[in-house]
Amino acid sequence: MGRGRSKPVLIEPGGPIDRKQARANHANLLELAYGKLEELLVNCTLAPGRSLSIQDLQDITGLSRTPVHQAVSMLARDTLVIVNPRNGIQIAPIDLARDRLLLELRRDIERFVVRLAAERSGPTQRNQMMHLSRVLRERRATITIDQFNEFDRSIDNLILAAGNEPFVGNALRPLHTIFRRIGFLHQNHIGGEVTLHRSVDCHLALTDAIANRRADDAVKASDEIVQFVDAMFDELEARIDPRLLDCSVEPLFTL
Repeated sequence: MGRGRSKPVLIEPGGPIDRKQARANHANLLELAYGKLEELLVNCTLAPGRSLSIQDLQDITGLSRTPVHQAVSMLARDTLVIVNPRNGIQIAPIDLARDRLLLELRRDIERFVVRLAAERSGPTQRNQMMHLSRVLRERRATITIDQFNEFDRSIDNLILAAGNEPFVGNALRPLHTIFRRIGFLHQNHIGGEVTLHRSVDCHLALTDAIANRRADDAVKASDEIVQFVDAMFDELEARIDPRLLDCSVEPLFTL
């Protein structure tokens, strides 16, 4: 005799499946909120030194209070925003001396990560890396800084996934944001087409090395990216308008 079919089970609202889906939705909203705020930090729509409230950030992102509040907590841990319990939230001003010091930390951690990525990446990850490399190369002549930052974010995420060491992701995530913002400021206020093309070429060398499992070349390419960013600091320190690093100093320029 055939096995009888079991009767369908009615899942009450709030049951295990509902709770699992709710957790997944919450995680997705948190990731979305963090991603939106991170992008606004990088392109300085949320200007360094600016003071806001959670409600302001809800209005800007179009998201509800809980994911925005939790994303702000993460950004505060990343030292990208400052939470003042009585005075709301301040976008952390840019401290060029501190950021330049942190670049040394990024260099050392990234050497470790890109070597892992080159050695551990699987066929699917290498295929994705080659695809990113191909598209980036095709768009090199016309790419904008915002478009490049999207590629850069995707490359960073893929490298971390290929390296498969979650611990370092928590350290590199805020560092990547800090230096994407540095690159944005330099490109928009000092650099030009040549600078952006140079940045693309450095990243192509890195993606090609990882996709072809050349670990030593990947480390070398990573060091070249860091050296390229380090060179930006001399120009920023000498030429950038201080109000772009901390908009709260604006009153000093009206005296």
